[in-house]
Amino acid sequence: MTPEFGHYALVLALALALVQATVPLWGAQRNDATLMGVANSTALAQLVFVAASFAALTACYVGSDFSVLNVFQNSHSAMPLIYKYTSVWGNHEGSMLLWVLILALFGALVALFGANLPDTLRANVLAVQAWIAIAKANEIEKPT
Repeated sequence: MTPEFGHYALVLALALALVQATVPLWGAQRNDATLMGVANSTALAQLVFVAASFAALTACYVGSDFSVLNVFQNSHSAMPLIYKYTSVWGNHEGSMLLWVLILALFGALVALFGANLPDTLRANVLAVQAWIAIAKANEIEKPT
């Protein structure tokens, strides 16, 4: 159940990133504050879903859920707990997920505390952040 939840959360985060990457740019081009405002809510929601996906992967490592290929290839049941935690980002897919989590955190911080920025600048910044997240999410989803 946990691996499916994490994968579903990551797919939802990708869908939100697609919205965040396109709608605010369109709003900035048309100078539409409503469309530019979409960037704030999608950035916050993207952080929630990426964090849920990262938490699900962490739970799979800590619980030694070997039905997940990533856990099967990078962990074992006798591993100390601290190494199970660090194994989450100790491989390509996990480090990309951590990278997207940090990127989503900074995007959410811009959405929350960037009220002093001009609306078009904030919309463009969050749209570019979403394009980078889309590219990195594509790296996560690639089978090895």
